[in-house]
Amino acid sequence: MSGPKRNALQIKQRRIFSEAFKRQKVQLIVEKKISVKDVSELYGVTTMTVYRWLYRYSPHHNKGTIQVVQMESEEQRTKELLGELAKLERVIGQKQIQLEYLERLIAIAGEALQIDLKKNFASLASNGSDATPKTTPGP
Repeated sequence: MSGPKRNALQIKQRRIFSEAFKRQKVQLIVEKKISVKDVSELYGVTTMTVYRWLYRYSPHHNKGTIQVVQMESEEQRTKELLGELAKLERVIGQKQIQLEYLERLIAIAGEALQIDLKKNFASLASNGSDATPKTTPGP
């Protein structure tokens, strides 16, 4: 039978990467210098293989764990907001302590003077002007 010659079946050679090579690539991935996809494409291995290397050689990646990935700017902003939140919580706590102190001080002064300072205390009008003095009926 004479006809066009067919290409012989090509068998993909199996390659074995050294442990040092795998560790180096994992280190680059951990340092975010290269991605899993890039390693996969550069060296002709599946992404699953690269993930196996990560699970085996990286202390930060364990099989079955979930890693939340966010941009470094988002992470920085989150840290700033958490710091601001903690600061505001401290201020609120300090103000609450001051409020409780003043409430107790008014109660002690009222007991000493034998009057209810909360009821008899003349407060400023809402516009900030002085309180109007109470007038007594004339003769």
